[in-house]
Amino acid sequence: MRITPSVLNADFGHLADEIARVPSADAIHIDVMDNHFVPNLTLGLPVVQSLRQATTKPLDIHLMIEDPDRWAPAYAEAGSDAVTFHIEAAHAPVRLARELHSKSAKVGVALKPATSLADVTELLSEVDTVLLMTVEPGFGGQDFLNLVLPKISALRNLISAANLDIGVQVDGGVSRETIELCAEAGADIFVAGTAVFGADNPDAMVTALRAQADGAIERLIAAAAGLAA
Repeated sequence: MRITPSVLNADFGHLADEIARVPSADAIHIDVMDNHFVPNLTLGLPVVQSLRQATTKPLDIHLMIEDPDRWAPAYAEAGSDAVTFHIEAAHAPVRLARELHSKSAKVGVALKPATSLADVTELLSEVDTVLLMTVEPGFGGQDFLNLVLPKISALRNLISAANLDIGVQVDGGVSRETIELCAEAGADIFVAGTAVFGADNPDAMVTALRAQADGAIERLIAAAAGLAA
């Protein structure tokens, strides 16, 4: 279970210091928005380049932008450990995924809540993670959409049926109230912004969220073992 705090809810004036407040994080999630694909404008390539020099933490880039085919490779070249693009915006997703891999970045493909899994089924063998938005993309602090839970389960079943090693990432409204539901449904990478950076002790919250996700899986395994017995 991996926790990747989103700096969308951190203090933009002190991002390097904010990242230093979550040493237990598995990676740092950076939401790049262009005010076209989503109605918000956030961080761009120069900030990512600066953060790459400021931290050794893996950088997990989520591109909520138009024309990722054009812009995504530069984020890989900047030293991002993972680059995720939206299937709704990509023109040649297979080619883009292979180009990102050629630049030594892990590749993720993201879907909005209403986008069908059928849109990425043929792409699964080309990516390392699938990110399911559990809110409408664009702004932090939104309420978790429970209607995405069956989609998480369906995605996990697709991955298992294809015998692929792919992470299922959820982004939006992840908190102590929702993370166990996501873990039970099949997610194993959790983007948490408000829950982490809105806490008095952000790193303690990272640890607590991970423990909850681990606990949810342990209970599922125990329940399955009990049924088998």
